[in-house]
Amino acid sequence: MKKSINEVEIWDQFRSGDQKAFATLYSHFVQPLYTYCMGITSDKDLIKDSLHDLFVEIWKNHASLGPTTSVKYYLMASIKRKIVRQLETQLKNLNHHDSYQYQFMEDMPSPERQLVMVEEERMSHASMYQSLNKLSKRQREAITLKYFENLDTDQISEQMNINPQSVYNLLFGALRVMKDHMTVKEYAF
Repeated sequence: MKKSINEVEIWDQFRSGDQKAFATLYSHFVQPLYTYCMGITSDKDLIKDSLHDLFVEIWKNHASLGPTTSVKYYLMASIKRKIVRQLETQLKNLNHHDSYQYQFMEDMPSPERQLVMVEEERMSHASMYQSLNKLSKRQREAITLKYFENLDTDQISEQMNINPQSVYNLLFGALRVMKDHMTVKEYAF
């Protein structure tokens, strides 16, 4: 189990240029941020690049960063903005992205298996994209915070700047939409 830290105190040390505090923040938050990002996208390379960029940027700008009462929420909001911007760019260039992803697969199985894998991945991406498109951005965010970050309703309310009842409404609506979509998919085959 990960050792608990006083994140506000370490954040303040980091803001004053303490490299050890920066390393502590990185090692403490990189895995939870990665898990959070997996709730937004399954593109592991995008997540790794975005996390790297985030930590480079906060180190570069450490002196101009303000205090915070929750480093975790600050970093979650920052990485979410980065990922969403990247995903929006990728959606505009979806065909290019798919060909790039397939071109650089790590393991090179037989040509026949490659064709099967490409088709399976295309179908998986299409299905995932359709499912995600059924939810609003706010519903996706609420689902991610609840089920991937294990935040409670009050924490989600604070993170999303909405009241707790709105969190319940978003979660209920998102789960209903996902269930309806899955039921339709189930009967389509």
